[in-house]
Order: sequence, then structure tokens, then C-alpha cells
Amino acid sequence: MEFTELADYPIPAGVLTEWLPCAAEDAWRTDPRPVSHAHEAHLRRTAGSRYGDVPDAWLGTAFEVRGHLEPEPFRRALERWIDRHEPLRSHVTLSGDAAAGGAIRRTAPAGAVSVRFIRHLPSAPDDICEHLEQLLADCTEPHTWPAYVFATLEPEDVDASGPSFTVFFAADHAVADAYSVVLVAHEITALYEQERTGRPAGLFPVGSYIDFGATERADAADLAGDHEAVRIWRDALTAGGGGMPEFPLPLGPRPAGASPQRRLSVRMLDDDRANRFAARCREAGHGFLAGTLACLARAAVELAGVEQFRTIAPAHTRSGPMWAGALGWFVGLRPVEIDTTGTADFATLAARAGAELRRTRASARVPFDLVGELLGIPMRPRFLVSYMDIRFVPMAAQWPQWNARTLRSRSYTHDVFLWFNRSPKGVNLAGRFPDTPTAAANVPPFVERVRTLMHEVSEDREWDTPDRGNRGDPTTGR
Repeated sequence: MEFTELADYPIPAGVLTEWLPCAAEDAWRTDPRPVSHAHEAHLRRTAGSRYGDVPDAWLGTAFEVRGHLEPEPFRRALERWIDRHEPLRSHVTLSGDAAAGGAIRRTAPAGAVSVRFIRHLPSAPDDICEHLEQLLADCTEPHTWPAYVFATLEPEDVDASGPSFTVFFAADHAVADAYSVVLVAHEITALYEQERTGRPAGLFPVGSYIDFGATERADAADLAGDHEAVRIWRDALTAGGGGMPEFPLPLGPRPAGASPQRRLSVRMLDDDRANRFAARCREAGHGFLAGTLACLARAAVELAGVEQFRTIAPAHTRSGPMWAGALGWFVGLRPVEIDTTGTADFATLAARAGAELRRTRASARVPFDLVGELLGIPMRPRFLVSYMDIRFVPMAAQWPQWNARTLRSRSYTHDVFLWFNRSPKGVNLAGRFPDTPTAAANVPPFVERVRTLMHEVSEDREWDTPDRGNRGDPTTGR
């Protein structure tokens, strides 16, 4: 499943319908469970600013469902799905002065949320895309409820393969992480079929991210500056001269004003090559992420001449079966530093990457924003490399047939994020980087070099001793 922006998803002419969750005022109850560290920090960062320099304000998905849209079964399916995931029935607001801390949660019980729909007149593709962009941005604002929205699109022209309609879903990042939105297509499709035909959806029970956040708070209540996770981050920042890891090549000056980042989507490996790449990683005694980081480090040596490749890598915090299918922000962050000196071969770099991932594992188990509080410094990712294996998500093999994609909002930050996603079709990379001539000259060639290196590994080719590059001209980075 590709991870992309709405502008890159094919949208035909047709009829757009908005599906809007509603709840009566007397349905809400004060909920004493505390908000997770990530959620509260997100609310504070976005308070008072639409473009609060927060990457990925919303995440979502789009997928097709075969057959004509039947409004009542679809409406009931959405209501069942909202009942299934408690965060969709809960809302957090900041209390008083942000500096004083504290937040207030209110939650509605299952069955209290109904879904109403607004059906629009037939429209052209560009008009629909523009309307959707605004709808998804307006209805995923983190300080209001609901911070999520659904839409469907019924095309005017039905091709020979039969009728279908497209479902769009988007939610504020505090409601769902990238893995959460990967689950949406299967769950909503299954619930819709249940409401339409009576066939049971067969979904496994899930836990509530609200409970997870409360437990996380309790576990971290006595965390101090000498904790292993804090020490790992302190050492990483010190090694980087006090700053967060940055992309190894120049990005140019920050654009004036709110300039959306550029995006890219690259097929890194097909399924056959991905399997062979994974086999090479196993031969080296490490996993797919370690091998990918080895290729990134090698590219950084060749193009930027770095001796220490530094980045940030997310790790999921879904520590038990009750969280496997839950909706929420189950993500920890850890620093990664790979020593590239004195080595030329893939196996050695993969081994160093694997050892580093093991060494920093504990840092991803402690909330990233809490670590920043304990260190007394603002911590924002500048260069992030994510890997997610989604081959075994229910109905993953159907994603091409469903034209399923994960979506992300536009971003306005001055950083580089690279997401490697492995699906049954292979490995796709989605990325975003600043809209500057320097970044445009450096980031895509860097990604292409990583792709070539991954191909060489999959072909069992050995790497020669690299000619170390340099940061070069500040305009081109070459």
C-alpha cells in the first residue's frame, strides 16, 4: 500500500458524500483517564496555529468498495466502527494556562455517536479534489471533536468491470498512526458487508488507546533524568553537537512563509527483490530495517562523506495483542547512529545498524516528548527513517484490487522524512522534503542511490570501497 498525498490519488468525476459523526451534548461524560504524552504534546504544539510546524497533522486512507453504495448499511457500518474504537468517541481539551499543564477528557459511550451524511451534486475531478482537501483539513483539527471525517465518491462513469465507490477517511495524528490507517480498509469493508448482507465481519476485539495512554502515564510517573532512555537520547544529542539528526546533504534555506513540502514516491523493490534483500539481511544476522539503514548509511558516505550516519527511527509500542488492531498513536522514537569508518561491505554496515537498533531499543519505549521535558530542551525530528512491514495486515493482498492507499496531509516543515513500507507488492518509499532548489537537487538523487544499493544487495553483489563524497557547494550539495 503506497503512502501518498491526496493530490496523487486518482479522483474521477462523480458524486461526493460527506459522512459526519454527531453526538448529543448530554452523551458526553467527564473521563478521568489522562491523555498520553504524545497526544498532549501534539495539542500544545498546535494550539493557536493552523500551520503549527507540526508534520503530518492528519493521516488517512482511500480505498474502493465493489458494488453500488447503499447509504443506510454504510452509515450503520461507520457507527459500528466508531463504537469499536473508543478514541473516536473521546475528546481532550487543554485546561487553563498551557504552561501549568493539565488536560480535560470527555468520552461518549458506545452507541452515542450517530453518523449523518451530506450528498453533493455531481462535480468535476478538480472540484472534488479541492473540496476533499478542505474537508479533510477542516474536520481533522485536533482541538475539536470529531477530529476525523469520512467521505465517499461515486463515479459518474462505471467501467466494464462493474460499479464501485471510493471511501476516504482522515484523522488527526493523535487519533491514528500510520499502522492504524492501514487497518481501516479491511475493517470498514467487513462491517459494511455485515450490515448489507448479514455476514459477520469477524473482527477481533481491540483495546482502547485511552487505556494505553493512562498506563503509559502511570509507568512513566517516576521517570528521572538517569533513566536509560533519557541517557541514550542525551548521549545522541551530545554526539550530534547538541542538535537532532539532520539529512546528510544540504537542504537550503527555509522557504519564507508556509510553503508545502515536496513529495516523492518510489518503488524501491518488487516482491521478488524484497525477498532476496531480506535473505541477505538474514545472512548478515539482522532484519530488514538494519539492511535498509546500511544502504542509507552507505549512500551518505558516497554523497556526503559522513563518518557517522545519524537519523531517527520510529518503533511501534503495540506491546500486547489487545493493541494489535487498536486505533491510536502507538509510536516511539529512537536515535540511530551508524559508524561508517573502516568498512565497505553490506554485512558489516548491516551488523552495525542492527547493533545500534538493539542498543537504542529502550529509548523508543519512553514517550519522546517526556524525554524532551526531562532534558529541558525542545526535541523535534529533523531527519526520520521509518520502516513498516504491512504484508500480513488482514486482506493486504486485496489492496491493489481495492486501489487502497494511505494518505497524509501536506506538511510545511523544514525536514526530511522517509517512509519505507513493505507490502505484498514489494517495498515502496514515500518521502517529503523542503521545497527548495537545494533539497530538490539532493534528496531525490540520495533516494535513487539508496534504491540502487538495495538492488545490488538483492543481487548479491559486493560493494567496493567507497569514494567518500562531501557536502560540496551549499547550493547544490555536490
